[in-house]
Amino acid sequence: MPVALVTGCSSGIGLATALHFARERYDVWAGVRDPAGATELRESLEREQLPIRLVQLDVNDTASVDGGVGEVFAKAGAIDVLVNNAGIGGGGPIEEVPVDWVKSLFETNYFGVIRMIRAVLPSMRDRRGGAIVNVSSIGGRVAVAGHGHYCAVKHALEAASEALAQEVQGFGIRVAIVEPGVVVTPIFQKARRFADPASPYAEHVRRLLLFYQVQMKLASQPADAARVIFEAVTTREPRLRWLVGEDARRLDAGRRRMSDEEFIAGARPMPDAEYLAQMKQRFGFDWQ
Repeated sequence: MPVALVTGCSSGIGLATALHFARERYDVWAGVRDPAGATELRESLEREQLPIRLVQLDVNDTASVDGGVGEVFAKAGAIDVLVNNAGIGGGGPIEEVPVDWVKSLFETNYFGVIRMIRAVLPSMRDRRGGAIVNVSSIGGRVAVAGHGHYCAVKHALEAASEALAQEVQGFGIRVAIVEPGVVVTPIFQKARRFADPASPYAEHVRRLLLFYQVQMKLASQPADAARVIFEAVTTREPRLRWLVGEDARRLDAGRRRMSDEEFIAGARPMPDAEYLAQMKQRFGFDWQ
């Protein structure tokens, strides 16, 4: 039975991914920062009696990562699949978000992934096989005003993943980047937003929220992302990037049709009606 280690399994995409792999007969280790607080995961395990074991894992702490990964190796003997899902959300205009908070965003969403990769990769390399999936975002392809720091960390994760894929291909290791659009998960409730009504960038923040409302009409569920992650691991035709959701596909296609200058010009001040018409023309998003 292949072994999968998934981080950030308390809820959302991580929980759905752990359940999906277990249903597909994987020996799943679900990484959670606080096992006592993983009530949704525990309830799912009790209902379905799936082969999932919890492991305490704080991706921000090297000792916790080494301890958690070491526990999996000791009890399961190997890790065939690593899904780096743990992450936090939030942000605001580039100028207004405190640098210390930006550092915390990178600490979890970028360096946390690197810690996990460093802990798991030597074994995969020795065994000459394995798969590493890094959960990014459509923000890793398309950066939008009012959300720059989050997009920046996802761009960084995608660059590292692309380099890693080149480095490990000779060892039979697969690397995949999964890029969801809007997924209905608790990350939106947990995200910290820096939004000052008196800010000179308040219009961009307000429009970002409108942008999300439009995307929500095409929002995906965590199970949708879990299915894509599983396909990225098991397909006979591997590829680096995997979009999740119709909104992500439309954003990617629309952005590819535009020059950088056209895309940036679309953020100029304009009435909401004009902005919504632009969203429909560029990406096919219809407010109605």
